[in-house]
Amino acid sequence: MYRIRARSTIGASSSHPMVFAMNPAYLAFALLGLIWGSNFLFMKWASLWITPAQIVFLRVLFGFLPLLVYAFATKALAWKQLRHAHHFVVMSLLATSVYYYAFAKGASLLLSSVAGMLSGAIPLFSFVCAWALLRAERPSLRMMIGVVCGFVGVLMIARPWNGAVASVDLSGVAYMAAGSLSVGCSFVYARRFLSKLDMSPVALSTWQIGFALLTIACVTPFNGMTQIAHDARAAVGIVLGLGLLGTGVAYILYYFIVQRLGALAASSVTYIPPVIALGIGVLVAHEPIHPLDLLAMTCILGGVFLLQSGRSPQKTATVARRPA
Repeated sequence: MYRIRARSTIGASSSHPMVFAMNPAYLAFALLGLIWGSNFLFMKWASLWITPAQIVFLRVLFGFLPLLVYAFATKALAWKQLRHAHHFVVMSLLATSVYYYAFAKGASLLLSSVAGMLSGAIPLFSFVCAWALLRAERPSLRMMIGVVCGFVGVLMIARPWNGAVASVDLSGVAYMAAGSLSVGCSFVYARRFLSKLDMSPVALSTWQIGFALLTIACVTPFNGMTQIAHDARAAVGIVLGLGLLGTGVAYILYYFIVQRLGALAASSVTYIPPVIALGIGVLVAHEPIHPLDLLAMTCILGGVFLLQSGRSPQKTATVARRPA
């Protein structure tokens, strides 16, 4: 979620099908989309046993471990970086604690497929926050059409016109929107205060997750957390799926993709998680799917495409997605 300077190698590395198949960056790209798309089912399973705050604590705890190991292995951390601790604290709240909590709460109230589809709107909220708070970019007509199209998709999922007979919990939609808004604000904060720091993205993310772990540990009620051990599926899902893979490894994979393919290509991974979440929700969790949901997801992803394709490549390349 920070500015990453990396060369774009799309044209050089994807000109031949065999190169595409052999390039590990493309395998990482597919794996990252699968990991992020699976997170919503893991949150749903865990919510049957523990609270959203406990879900976030376990996710951050087990996600922090591989990230810390990677940061030490690459010698990305230094004590002098703590002079920016105030920035790390703000980012830990916006891009981790509040964001993860809102998504965990939303996933507990919604079908995992619905939560996953709504997560596709994160770039829309990020753009709105950047436009409202930075005023650094004049939106084109194509970008505005994309934003409107995306939010129409969100409304189609929420269906507020159904009133009391609505099949979708509106408070769950509101939590998902709040999480997207929080991470959208984090992009703005990072762009304004962190983009010029002489620190690697790995170091920034490690400090961010580490401070988030400290703050979450202070506010999380631990009573009843061991209840999740009664369900091996939920326990493995939150430790391995949501924590180690969905948070820690996901960060590492993302930076690997940016380094190999460039930030512009890496940003297109945004389109994969909603589709994966929908497929897993239907095939694994046997959740119902309606034609309107498919149309809504098309509107959201289409809106994101119009938004990203309507801006300059340089500005698009500075926007990175966070793990869901």
